[in-house]
Amino acid sequence: MNEEQLVVSRAGRLGSIRLNRPKALNSINLDMVRRFSAALDDFVFDEDICAIFVAGEGERGLCAGGDIRRLYELGPGERHSFASFWKEEYELNARIASCPKPYIVVMDGLVMGGGVGISAHGRYRIATERSHIAMPETGIGFIPDVGASWLLGRAGALGLYMALSGAAANAGDAIRVGLADVMVETRRLPGLARRLEAIEDENEIGGLLAEAAMKPERGALELHEASIEAATAQKSVEDIIAAFGADASPFARQAVAEFARKPPTSLRLTHGLIGRGARAASLEACLLDEFRVACRLLDSHDLFEGIRAAIIDKDHKPLWRPASLAEVPWEAVAPMFEPSSLEEPAFKHWPAQRRS
Repeated sequence: MNEEQLVVSRAGRLGSIRLNRPKALNSINLDMVRRFSAALDDFVFDEDICAIFVAGEGERGLCAGGDIRRLYELGPGERHSFASFWKEEYELNARIASCPKPYIVVMDGLVMGGGVGISAHGRYRIATERSHIAMPETGIGFIPDVGASWLLGRAGALGLYMALSGAAANAGDAIRVGLADVMVETRRLPGLARRLEAIEDENEIGGLLAEAAMKPERGALELHEASIEAATAQKSVEDIIAAFGADASPFARQAVAEFARKPPTSLRLTHGLIGRGARAASLEACLLDEFRVACRLLDSHDLFEGIRAAIIDKDHKPLWRPASLAEVPWEAVAPMFEPSSLEEPAFKHWPAQRRS
């Protein structure tokens, strides 16, 4: 792997990790996950480092997700090897969430899928006026993962809607649902980074962010929150879609059309995941749920058909199997939450000092 796919550096007491695959929208692969985790280790156990800063190179965004093209290119006999990527990625997500040092991340531009995993679990999450934050996995026959069932499961109606529909949040919506903390204008990010490089103590971070922050514009999710709340209060995916269908607003009609494009299996699984996430005792429990379901989807038709239609052929005409929610009762997908035969994530607490 080209080492420069992930650029690790330090300035003053600030450790920096930058994703550097701008031509691939900074999509992450297994080698990048491993280097990211190693860099996180180094910074946490370095007494000279008091905070960690994460950003993406290029104009388009922090990270558009995992390298799903690579998954598609694997032959049927090799696909289960991709589970090792999810295992280590989810372990990294949990380590970010429990990082003992301030973890500051810039969520500028596109932040989707795996990009949410390396950002939304951090302590200081900076959105911008360019932020486009989403978990669009249902659109390719997958499920919102990287801890999305924990994050969106605690975001009420808006979280469930984002998970099912793949709707994107701007800075205002991201702050509202708990995926970001502040909004800073993109033009002010270089100056903020320089000020962070000059800090001597982590207690300075909050004040610097508060000084740079601006009030974000209201997002589409907030503007249509009443409609979303009324529909997602229903107990099943079918009833949610029916509730939107009974709403004559343009937003509701668009929502119905969006749901019609999604694979029924992904909708059923995602509805279950978010419900379980809302009741879960920990992020780790949610990541384990997501891993088990993801591994089962490696044997599915929809995941590879979805990647083909969106990424490979780009015809955007997937043929889902099964094709209707009536063919996918909860009883048909519930076994996908059972323990996997593949090696599952092992979540470890940060030790007080590095183990030799």
